[in-house]
Amino acid sequence: MTDVTQILNAIQQGDPSASDELLPLVYEELRLLARQRLAIEKPGQTLQATALVHEAYVRLVGKENDANWDNRGHFFAAAAEAMRRILVENARRKNRLKHGGDHQKLELVEANEPTFGPPSNEVLAVHEALSKLAEEDPQKAEVVKIRYFTGCSIVETANILGISPATVKRYWAFSRAFLFAEIADADSDSE
Repeated sequence: MTDVTQILNAIQQGDPSASDELLPLVYEELRLLARQRLAIEKPGQTLQATALVHEAYVRLVGKENDANWDNRGHFFAAAAEAMRRILVENARRKNRLKHGGDHQKLELVEANEPTFGPPSNEVLAVHEALSKLAEEDPQKAEVVKIRYFTGCSIVETANILGISPATVKRYWAFSRAFLFAEIADADSDSE
């Protein structure tokens, strides 16, 4: 049993000092996952990797959380899900009318150029398509969450989910095609 798994067990037992011991062990890996995820976001993302890690960590080990993690892989899968939800919430917040809604921000030099509507919001589109995939096949949806939202490799994803790398490759190929079709359908419906 690794140090992380032992500390996770201590957190589940109610040891208040265990969460202080966990953060230094997982912080760099969580920051790497957050940086990888934010690197593929569109420019203009105001959420920083550090803020994403801290928010995800609070959600994972906060006082209201009663999560039970089997091992290190399970914890990082939960972290991937927490980061996904934070990014989706942030994207939804930015799309509210209070924050400009569907208005497109323009630089002053671009003000005279015609615009063709707001750009599609990738995070929300993926989230909606992923929800449909999760209804049909939850395990394929988990592969997408881990690969897309944390940037884990095929082997890392296989280790986290406890399946073979070949299965992850098949699920990933299927899921990408499924998501692409769902997003294309949603884009064509909105036009």
